Amino acid sequence: MVHNYRRGLLAALGLVLFYIFVVPQLYRFRFRLDLSLYDLGFYGLSPSRSYVSTSLTSPLLEFVRWDARCDPGFVFLTPRGFSVDKPSLNIFDAQGELAWKDESWGEAQDFKVQQYRGENYLTFWAGVELDIHGNGSWYMLNSFYQPSYNISPVGEGLVGDLHEFHITSNDTALVTIYDPIPSDLTSLGGSSSGWVYDALFQEIDIETGKLLFEWRASQHYPVESTFLALDGHGDKSKPFDAFHINSVDKDLWGNYLVSMRHTHTISSIKGETGEVLWTLGGRLNEFSDVSNSGSTDFSWQHDARWLGNDTISILNNAAHEFDSPAPYSNGMVIQLDIHAREATLLVSYCESQEVLATSQGNMRVLENGNVFIGWGHSAAFTEFTADGEILCDVHFGASAYFSLGRIVSYRAFKGYWVGTPLTEPSAVVTDDGIYVSWNGATEVSEWQLEAFEQPSDESLVLESVPKTGFETRIDVPENTKYPFFRIVALDSDGTALGQTPVMQTQAQGSDDSSSVKLWILITTALFGCVLYVIWLSRKL
Repeated sequence: MVHNYRRGLLAALGLVLFYIFVVPQLYRFRFRLDLSLYDLGFYGLSPSRSYVSTSLTSPLLEFVRWDARCDPGFVFLTPRGFSVDKPSLNIFDAQGELAWKDESWGEAQDFKVQQYRGENYLTFWAGVELDIHGNGSWYMLNSFYQPSYNISPVGEGLVGDLHEFHITSNDTALVTIYDPIPSDLTSLGGSSSGWVYDALFQEIDIETGKLLFEWRASQHYPVESTFLALDGHGDKSKPFDAFHINSVDKDLWGNYLVSMRHTHTISSIKGETGEVLWTLGGRLNEFSDVSNSGSTDFSWQHDARWLGNDTISILNNAAHEFDSPAPYSNGMVIQLDIHAREATLLVSYCESQEVLATSQGNMRVLENGNVFIGWGHSAAFTEFTADGEILCDVHFGASAYFSLGRIVSYRAFKGYWVGTPLTEPSAVVTDDGIYVSWNGATEVSEWQLEAFEQPSDESLVLESVPKTGFETRIDVPENTKYPFFRIVALDSDGTALGQTPVMQTQAQGSDDSSSVKLWILITTALFGCVLYVIWLSRKL
């Protein structure tokens, strides 16, 4: 009896401990009946694919939904996290095939195409991520994937932050900076001699590096406007991130639109004086929600942009930690009557599995009018129609474990890019054919197989095959008498873009060598058998 009582007591204690410690962790996962093997993690938390013609690997994308109405442009991602071998810059085509990857920049974020002086550039921040901000610089690569501009903040001791690098229509750069300064934190229960990260942005002339404008949040917003708890921060070694600026835009009149995540605010800043013209959201909100639909109570948001004279877009993260009471994050288009200080939510955009992005992310309107959202901390991006219908929904990590943040991308973008790398195409000959790829060459339409009797001879075209994804396999024609070949990349007009070095087919090289070795082995074995029979006969 006593033994059974103890067993029951231990079982009850186990259930209590399970409920206290295990159940809350299970809530972090997003198991659903409609999840694929990919999203359940059967291929790993960060599925990847490898190639034959190159040592590169790339994220394996999962299309939860696909629609032909999606924009045909390229997708730009910077995956990083504990389940990612190396952070990298990645470009994918609209079908999810890798187009270009570069691991040489280390920690790189905010990767996209921007136009400067009529030319397209790949732009991004690269450096070291320091808890909630970055210590680095901003870069611009030309169509050859070579650095053309390197931009740094102006001012002694200031370092470039990862959150924003926006090129304006006036060919200037808007960038964000985090600067630790002394601050009185008694209103938050901290020290009167505390420290905060001042959130500032600069507008810089790209060509000259000259500072055109600077604005600091600490000069216009009190620290008690924050929604973030001190949580042990606030001294010089661990400054408190009261404001957390994460995006800056500029309108046609020269005023700035600034998003600060930790104050839950979107603000308009007068371009001439730095005066705060108005504030939407947070404790300092000046607008009434006439639609009664959440146009003023967004929280922890990212990427505020002007869509027109009176309309803005934001990604409403609605969460700071995984246990947030908000069920999911959403993109928002908000119409503002600035004179009357009234706000109306026009459209809300939500991912098909209702992901909750506890950090990072962005929302952009594409050239065709579709809306593209990167879900930041959740490894997904989604394309919508303007009125909110989901067209393409793509994951680059197992969605059941999004809350763990094992693979993330600060932002995700879609746009048009023409890459003309200075490298050569790469090809490898195997038993089942020739594998060819060209990292960064976006205009290849076909691969043309050319053969030679000798490398110095004029080539003969054997066949042309369409490019299929990042890497294409080409069958070697049977009974070919040509021992040497090369592969030429052709664009849609049939113009040669580049070619591999001249190579030798396995049939003429290594296969012959293998045959010779096989005959030697057989002859040696037979000779050995004869010797053994002779020896054995003498023994008998």
